Parts: sequence; C-alpha cells; structure tokens
Amino acid sequence: MIDFFLHKPDNEFAPDNTTHILTHNDAYQFHRTLPGYAPTPCLNLHRLAEKYHTGQLFIKDESKRFHLEAFKALGASYAIHCILEQDGNIDTFCTATDGNHGRALAWASASAGKKSVVFVPDHTAVARIRAIEQEGAEVIRVDGNYDEACDRAAQSCSREGWQLVQDAARDGYEEIPALIMAGYLTQFRELEEELHLPGKPEVDIVFLQAGVGSFAASAIWYYLDRYGPDRPKIILVEPFEADGVLTSFRAGKRVVPDKSFKTMMAGLNCGIPSPGAWNIIRSGTDAVVSISDHFAAEAMQALYHPAGTDQPVTAGESGAAGLAGFMAVMAEEKLKPVRDLLRISPESRILFVNTEGATDPVNFRSIISKTA
Repeated sequence: MIDFFLHKPDNEFAPDNTTHILTHNDAYQFHRTLPGYAPTPCLNLHRLAEKYHTGQLFIKDESKRFHLEAFKALGASYAIHCILEQDGNIDTFCTATDGNHGRALAWASASAGKKSVVFVPDHTAVARIRAIEQEGAEVIRVDGNYDEACDRAAQSCSREGWQLVQDAARDGYEEIPALIMAGYLTQFRELEEELHLPGKPEVDIVFLQAGVGSFAASAIWYYLDRYGPDRPKIILVEPFEADGVLTSFRAGKRVVPDKSFKTMMAGLNCGIPSPGAWNIIRSGTDAVVSISDHFAAEAMQALYHPAGTDQPVTAGESGAAGLAGFMAVMAEEKLKPVRDLLRISPESRILFVNTEGATDPVNFRSIISKTA
C-alpha cells in the first residue's frame, strides 16, 4: 500500500512564535556542553548508491545519540533546559509518547534532578516502555492511540501541576514544542562541515520522516533559512496507515486520517499534524509519500546487511523510513510522478536520517534475521 501527494511550496513562511524561537536559539551550543555529547556520524553508502544508479547516498545515524539511540534527546533536553532557566522550582515533567520522546524526556528530567511521568498508547512495545522506566520515569498506559495519550498527559498536568513537555503543539501551547524543534536543529548544524556548506548544499534531495511533523518541520526550516530557493528538494515519508500529513495536504487543512493507525513504525504513528509544524511543512515540502510496513523492513535489512564496504547501520522501524520511502519511489510504478519530480540521476546526492536504532529489539531481530 502506497500513496503520494505532490506539493508546490512557496519557500516562505509567515513569522510566528515557532519561527521566532527557531531563529533565536542556541541549542547547538547547549548540547555541546552536555556530558557524553558527540556529533553523530554521517555515512556514505557507496554500494547502495551504485545499486540505485545514484551519485551518493548519505545517512546521518542518530542511533549513536548519547545512549538513547534516537535524536529525540536533542529536543527534550533543550526544552527542559530552557524551562528550568525560567522556573527552577518545577518538580515533575510529563509527556505522551510512542517511545523515543518519552525516553528522552525521562533522561533529561533525571539529568536535571527532576521527576517524570510518561503516558503511552496501549500498542506501545514492552521494550520501549521498559526503556522509559529505566531512565526513571513513571509510565502510564492509555487505552487509546497517540492523540488520546496526548490528551491524557495534558489533562493530568493541569490537574497535578506537572509541566507538560509535548512535541506536538495545540491551541495555547506552542512555545515548548517550538523549543523541542529548536533542539532538533543540532543534527543539521553538525553537518555544516560536510554537506551543509555555505551558499549551496552538497545534497540535492532529502527524505524525512513525518510523524507529528516536528522533526520534518525543523529540517525544512533549517534548509529554507540557510539556503532559501537553493535548498534541496524535500520529500516526507510516513506510514500508509497513519498518513496525517499526506491526508492534510489533500484536504488543504490539518485533519486526522481515516486509517487504522496499525503500523510497526511506532514513532510515526501519529494523527493530526502539529499546528506549529504544519505551517512550516506547507512552506517547504515538495512531496509526501506514504508506505506500508514492508518497505521499512526492507530498508532495515538493507542497512543492517549492506553490500560491499558500506558500513552496517542499526535502524529501527521509524529510523529506516526515509530510506524506505526512497526505495519505494525507485521501485513502484505508482510513484513515477515523484521520480519525475526528483529527476534522480547518477549525479544525484541524497540524504537520509536514521532517527532511531533498535528501540523494539524483538521486532528488530525478527526483521534483520531475514535476507535483505
């Protein structure tokens, strides 16, 4: 099951609180002060590029981020840092998550000497729940999906006096999600010695995971702010059964997709896009592709069992989604309009971000045990 939507962006966005925070932040400098900080590697997948007759395929490997195996640590740590600078008396931080954001919040809270409470949808893998608990959080299961877990977290914060640190904005709650997005910018700043050179980037196309939209929007803002009309083309990828961004593009407004929300790409299993992210996504997205789980599995296998001298990459189900979207675009006749838009050639340079490692070890082992 696959789908796509082509979009003609205007490459501009109206200034608002989110873009103001993204512009005036020092997240990169803050992260460099954290114990254990190191830039995550960017790998050149030479043999995989040969297979698809492209010039170069790069993947930034966020599975190496601290000990948390995901980029989410960048957003949660920076947001909590900024919140505590304004009010150091906060005792408990709270959020809802499908896994990685909750673990990052628990780690950042404990690092700051604070408590944390994390709400998770009922489909959340046991391994992801245990990983959150091991960082010191209290985990509460919600009999519902991600959006319902977000509602429970917000309600509990109002009742208990906890501080909500959610990566999805809502009416009256925009500043903290924007701080989280600002934290995500560090991974793109780290590439400024290799690919994101002044004037024009060393990549032509970037495939980004969508989810609730915060990660994709932070990347889009970065490319528009740094390069303007010379930015690379940007393709968003999301699960077919949780395609909130694609459905919203098609509807011309933010909507919840009428889908099952059953996908192993747990980190992307979200409903309606975050409003702060949506405004930026509309400004700089060239196409959205939704894919079924088997494409993610094939991408995980290809990364873990590489050909030739390519370095193995441990990518979780959501982490491999960008590459999975590229593989679907190259293979599926239905996605020919996307191929035509991108004009992928032996000179094309394409970037992916592995946003997570093996955060569901049982499913990961089951997938990579099969031949790529």
